[in-house]
Amino acid sequence: MDSKREMLRHCVATLAYRGGKVLRGAPEEFASYRASETSRTPGEILAHLGDLIDWALSMARAQQTWTNSKPPAWQEGADRFFASLTALDEYLASSEALGVSEERLFQGPIADALTHVGQLAMLRRMAGAPIRGENYFKADIETGRVGAEQEPPRLEFD
Repeated sequence: MDSKREMLRHCVATLAYRGGKVLRGAPEEFASYRASETSRTPGEILAHLGDLIDWALSMARAQQTWTNSKPPAWQEGADRFFASLTALDEYLASSEALGVSEERLFQGPIADALTHVGQLAMLRRMAGAPIRGENYFKADIETGRVGAEQEPPRLEFD
């Protein structure tokens, strides 16, 4: 497999690790928290994350489609996020051709998804349910590990 595709798969695994950290243990009421009158709720952001990853897969398959999903229950949205990451990673791991370049997949949906995971982390703090900071350089992130089950943090801090 070429190095660009392998790096993109590592980005997807990083997204799974960071996304998993911010999704796990969120209180039930967090999904509907609204930081301001015009901001998205965490539930809406989570639905958008699923849409982004599904969009990435459609681009990879050269069949670009976009969907604006309504926010489901929190766990259902989290399950969709990881299922979408798994489907994308499986496609990237295959020998199937990419419909767009690795760079475009990263700069569009993957980078956008990383931004939204950061928003969820910030919103958790604002909602009174913060996650612990972490030295992500030391995290055990492995290409291909894109499900909800992730290794525990190696070095967290307050």
